[in-house]
Amino acid sequence: MKEKELLQVLQEGLPLESRPFKKIAQQLGISEEEVISTLKELKNKGVIRYIGASVDTRRLGYFTCLCAVSLPEEKVHVAYEIAELPEVTHAYLRKHKFNFWFTTVTKDKNALFELVKSLENKFGVKIFLFPSVKKFKVKAVFKL
Repeated sequence: MKEKELLQVLQEGLPLESRPFKKIAQQLGISEEEVISTLKELKNKGVIRYIGASVDTRRLGYFTCLCAVSLPEEKVHVAYEIAELPEVTHAYLRKHKFNFWFTTVTKDKNALFELVKSLENKFGVKIFLFPSVKKFKVKAVFKL
């Protein structure tokens, strides 16, 4: 079995079954154990970071927001601390005036504002907010 074939199938989603890797294995004509061992190997190599559900937080009533910060070089450690917060779903360092971008999911706008205010006070930075107003990405599947 080729790793790319497995990764291609995984992009389509995990079957909602008690043994989803068994179902994928049947689809690929291999054993469930081979699927699991291959995934563990890919994770150990750093090819896969995480396998999990992609929940539509907006439909559940949560508030999502893209945030941007201009961090001086001596404060880059702040990015790593913020990235570990449970409200943060994605975090990226970039070469740009705003060199740290992250996305949050909070129960509502007030919870976002409280979170941002506490982070600004704690780290002495200004966080710019770009709230989600419309969902564009429905599904991202890449040809491997």
